[in-house]
This record gives sequence, C-alpha cells and structure tokens, in this order.
Amino acid sequence: MMKKISKEYEIGDRAIDSLINKLAKMSGSVETERLLREILTTTVKLGRESGDKGDLKLANNTLKELRYSFKIFSPYRAVKKVIIFGSARSKKTSAEYKLAEEFARKLTAKGYMIVTGGGPGVMEAGNKGAKIGTEFALNIRLPFEQKPNPYIDEKDKIINFKYFFTRKLIFIKETDATALFPGGFGTNDEGFEMLTLIQTGKSKPRPIVLMEPKGSTYWKAWKHFINNQLVKNGFIQKEDFNLFRIVKTVDEAIKYIEDFYKVYHSIRYVAGLTVLRLNRKISGKTLKFINQKFKNILTSGEIEASAPTNEEIQNGEYLNLPRLTMNFNLRDYGRLYKMIQVINRD
Repeated sequence: MMKKISKEYEIGDRAIDSLINKLAKMSGSVETERLLREILTTTVKLGRESGDKGDLKLANNTLKELRYSFKIFSPYRAVKKVIIFGSARSKKTSAEYKLAEEFARKLTAKGYMIVTGGGPGVMEAGNKGAKIGTEFALNIRLPFEQKPNPYIDEKDKIINFKYFFTRKLIFIKETDATALFPGGFGTNDEGFEMLTLIQTGKSKPRPIVLMEPKGSTYWKAWKHFINNQLVKNGFIQKEDFNLFRIVKTVDEAIKYIEDFYKVYHSIRYVAGLTVLRLNRKISGKTLKFINQKFKNILTSGEIEASAPTNEEIQNGEYLNLPRLTMNFNLRDYGRLYKMIQVINRD
C-alpha cells in the first residue's frame, strides 16, 4: 500500500508560493524554515480571505505583541521566573503589599526573576522588592488604573499589551511558578485560567501558591466556595486541590516552589508517552511505591525509568537528565501533582 503524501500548506499559486519559500529561506534557519513558511502562508491567506480590516488588525497586533515578547524573554529562558498576581488597588500600607514585596526580595536573592502585571498595588510591590535587573512588567493598556509602576528599573523589560489574551499567554509561557495574592476579578480570572490550563494539560505542571498575610481569610473563603460548590457538585475532583497550596508566609511559599523542582525537572509528551524529566535518579523503592500508589492514572503498563526518547535526542533536550516514562491518562493532573510531590521527597 502506497504511503499517503500529506498536502503542503500553501497558497496554490506557484508565483506566490515561490516568493514565500524564498523569503522563508532568507529569514530563518533550516530548523525554522518550514514554520516561517507556514506563518507567511497564513498571512497571505488572511489577506486573500478576509476583507474585514478589524480581523487583520487583530491578527497583526497579536503577532506583533508575541514577537516582541519572545524577543524580550529569549535571553532569560534559562532562569526560573515567578509570576505575581494580585490587586492593583492594594495600598502601600496593606499587609498583602508588604508580603509581596518581601516575597520578591527573597526570591530574587535566591536567583529567581519576577514577572508582574506592571501596575500598582501588589504588582508594584513585586517590582519594588525585586533585585535590580531581575524583574519584568507585562503592562496592559487600559483607559484607567493601569499605568506602569515606578519600581521597574530596566525599561526594556516593560512590555505594553493591547490584548489581555496575549498578555496572559506570556504570563504562563515565560514563567515557572505562580503566586496569587488577594485581588479582584482580574486576579481570580488569572488564577482560574492558570488552574484550568494545568487541570486540562494545556500548561505544564508548576507550583501555584495562594498567598495571604496572617489574619486574612481570603483564600480560606475562596477554597470553601470551591469545595462547597465545585467539588460537592462534581464539577471538579477533590484531587484538584493538589494543584495549589495556600500559604501564610514568604518562607513557606518559597520552600514550596523550590521543593517542586527539587527532583522533578520538566514534562514532555512524546508519541503517546508522558516523560517526566528528573534532576537526579530516584530510588528503586520510590519507583516501586509510585507504581503501586498511582497505577490508576495510567492507561496501561507501568511507570519506568528511561533514557531520553528518540525525539528528545534529535532535539537535544536535556540529554543528561534521567527520565520516567508512563502511559498517563492525560486527565488526572491532580493525582500527577501528588506523584510529583512523592518523587520530590525521594
């Protein structure tokens, strides 16, 4: 039986496709040429298929915002970053403002970088506490309230967004941990989206800390609502509580973030396999335990120690790190988080 040849993504006009191919070759490397060709093809298709100027402005602004964000973050990809969410209306004298400032100061002293929304309140506290040169501000252009705070030391690390959705994408894509402080609709929106993306496997596992000063009941009341309405009505599972941790102190938050990456390094999905990359090998005892304890999150087989997969070798992805591979059901991420916690205690 002859192998079916997939149709190229192209315009169908020889002259235009030839120009696109030539431009793609001139603009990128061998590794990126095909993707650049598809981006250019999409651009031409938009011009041919849409007569709506608003559609084109949306696509244009989105691509420009993403392009510029990638440029700013690219030199710092090897450094772990923590995103701080919280109310823009928190006063400088508030307990959550002081908590966020201390959190950023202690984190950046440990080599982390801070990312905030760039505005006042808790965001300002994050930038104020951060060590000079270790923070980013992803500002959103609003007709009120949201102007860049005065504590962003390097202006080239301020990115001004027109759209919330591109800003939120960069929040998640370019950071490794999330800290949520008390806040309004925006804070809850960002927190729920973060949890949704992780719960559905659209974002890689990360530590999420819900931070509040001593005496506050903000997150306790929030969790009570989640339990009484979402869990009890079957909208989420009880295990989804594993996706976050409520903390009262900066030291507790930092410990949770650091412990999350103590042994666990990163995750990769390869040809139906879920690959957990580790900073070091785990003991045979722990491997046996997680196979017994977490068998119900597998579709078949066992959790096994593994060398890098062929795809990882081809891409040169962390080839020195040990792995665990498994046929994860791609559904029980709350249980997967629990398993990561067990691995980190090895």
